Amino acid sequence: MTYWQAILLAIVEGLTEFLPVSSTGHMIIASALLGITATPFTKLYLVVIQLGAILSVLVVYWRRFFQSVDFYLKLFVAFLPIVFVGLLLKEHIDALLESVTVVALMLVVGGVVLLFVDKWFPQEQQEKGGHPVTTPNYREAFIIGLFQCIAVVPGVSRSAATIIGGLTQKLTRRAAAEFAFFLAMPTMAAAAAKDLLDYYQEATKQGVQLNDLFSHDEVMQLLVGNVVAFVVALLAIRLFVNFVAKYGFRAFGVYRIIVGGILLLLIGLKINLQIV
Repeated sequence: MTYWQAILLAIVEGLTEFLPVSSTGHMIIASALLGITATPFTKLYLVVIQLGAILSVLVVYWRRFFQSVDFYLKLFVAFLPIVFVGLLLKEHIDALLESVTVVALMLVVGGVVLLFVDKWFPQEQQEKGGHPVTTPNYREAFIIGLFQCIAVVPGVSRSAATIIGGLTQKLTRRAAAEFAFFLAMPTMAAAAAKDLLDYYQEATKQGVQLNDLFSHDEVMQLLVGNVVAFVVALLAIRLFVNFVAKYGFRAFGVYRIIVGGILLLLIGLKINLQIV
């Protein structure tokens, strides 16, 4: 993977991490279009640069992280389901990360769901009966965490699944989106830590020393990728919250269906889009 490819993937990550369009799915598609070879490092890169994007949440919402211990306990409760699901299905998830076909199908299915979300959860009703604050109660936080587990399938969108989970618990669109952002932090930090540990263990089995775990170029690509993802996400996060609070999710549903449909058409025409 070249520096330019690493930067382009980081831009895709920053733009899509908080949109209900699947950042992982878009990076898999981008990797295929860029002809990036699937190696242990490139797979690790797709996960680790998401840390840069979610750190933008700290900058945008830094005051929220000083509000109460209760806030962190609710995040922990919401985080628990993905821990168990992730550990149980880790090998299957890694296998799916190479499939553009799975991403395309999930983009279409998720797009259809987003077309109806605004009808299922009208904003007017949410404003009257929804939570005035971002954080739900413990039971609701756990249910939102269960919804997040759906996103282990590439193309589903962790953001979309978590936001819809929040809407089912009567959070407003803005509150659901913001809680999804907060929940992304422990989720992606744990995913990155687990992938780094697996990468290290696999390397040591092959006799690789810790000092030789990453080449100089790989270290620089990880650093640059995280910085680029952070800056781009910082610009994208507020735009998304304001857009979805005002207009809802239909536009994202249409986008997902179009992109997924094009990919399925290309796959049907036997145009190779797998990461080779």
